[in-house]
Amino acid sequence: MLSPVSVRRAGVSLTLCCTLLVGATACNDDDKDSAATPTGSSSAEKQKFAKTRFVANAGLAAGATYQWIVKPFRAGKFKSGADGRRFALIKAGLAGAFTYNRLKAATKNAQGDPTLAKAVAPLSAGIDALKDLPSKLRKGEGTDSIVNSFDGIINDVKGAGSSAGAEVKDKVPSAGELAKG
Repeated sequence: MLSPVSVRRAGVSLTLCCTLLVGATACNDDDKDSAATPTGSSSAEKQKFAKTRFVANAGLAAGATYQWIVKPFRAGKFKSGADGRRFALIKAGLAGAFTYNRLKAATKNAQGDPTLAKAVAPLSAGIDALKDLPSKLRKGEGTDSIVNSFDGIINDVKGAGSSAGAEVKDKVPSAGELAKG
């Protein structure tokens, strides 16, 4: 017959062994990368998600460019002496920074899809050229060429997306999203 003390010792021993086994398994570095990196079910899903993220980011960039840069420019809001010029230029500068940010994200997303990556790769230099333009736009310097640069790059990105089967439609971000970048 087993005494209560021997049953207690067996229980403690079993608990201790299980704890050590679980602890040793959790500390193993061999599976560190596979546990930290979630993977999709297939490469087709990864490509589909890459295109979807590309379309979303490029659409936000296109919407911001049209709503706060191209449209006010065509309405004459950037001309010297125009009513609300300063506020329009500040919003355009914010929209320019937002557009640059979203286009960089869209370029990164395009890398997940081989066809899209090939279509967008030639546009990287043009997107990088937009980096300093938002500050110039806020100051009101050379607005004609700046607006044309933004509009041209957006149209090129839309064309590249369409050629790769990822049609980009304008999606105007809210003023809050614009301010967040």
